[in-house]
Amino acid sequence: MRRAMALLVGLFGGAAAMAPGVAHATTDNALLPRNLSPWGMFMGADIVVKAVMIGLAFASLVTWTVWLAKTVELRRQASLARRRLVMLESDSTLAEVEHASEGASDAVAQIILSAARETSLSRGIVDEGLKERIALRLERVEAAMSQRIARGTGVLATIGATAPFVGLFGTVWGIMNSFIGISEAHTTNLAVVAPGIAEALLATALGLVAAIPAVVIYNHLARVIVAYRALLTDASAQVLLLIGRQHDVRAFTLARAAE
Repeated sequence: MRRAMALLVGLFGGAAAMAPGVAHATTDNALLPRNLSPWGMFMGADIVVKAVMIGLAFASLVTWTVWLAKTVELRRQASLARRRLVMLESDSTLAEVEHASEGASDAVAQIILSAARETSLSRGIVDEGLKERIALRLERVEAAMSQRIARGTGVLATIGATAPFVGLFGTVWGIMNSFIGISEAHTTNLAVVAPGIAEALLATALGLVAAIPAVVIYNHLARVIVAYRALLTDASAQVLLLIGRQHDVRAFTLARAAE
């Protein structure tokens, strides 16, 4: 009988000792979010962290949109420039290439039309002053066309430079809220702390996802734009050579007539 009573007392005592631990574990489990996927962490994040994540996702969308648009534009403009360079290098006159470029809006066509415009304003007088004036016009056209083709790439540099810091701001804000939650819950259990920190770190991850492609795409487009500008420089040089050949032919014709 005594042994049975002692056994019952031991069982009830052990259950009473385990009760706080069970209650504490139940409380911790109640504080845990049900979904720790990226979408679940986004839905469970603070409103400020959500705003940061949405902004970074939009910046990433802008990055890929600019890449697609500028890639198509650069390929098209470079193809047109190469075709017109072939025409300039052939045995043709300024009037012929001007006629072939009428109504076109690409950069090399604008270079040809600008040179023809200056020639017409000079009333057919071909001299060194004309070549200098044409060269000045061509420099202005090159600068304008280079600026137009590079339009939109500056936003990539901005995203690449600021996105990591925006994501870091979201992380700092989320961790600050996590520490406030820890103080209110009066617990330092890692299972309770970890979800809030994971939500905060997701903002930094999205910042890197937005920044790294932006930097890579910006550098790639910058190299392609430099190659395109080289094509414009070649076109300007070919136009000046074409005008120079016409000047040489006129001088040779005048010399033969004087004989």
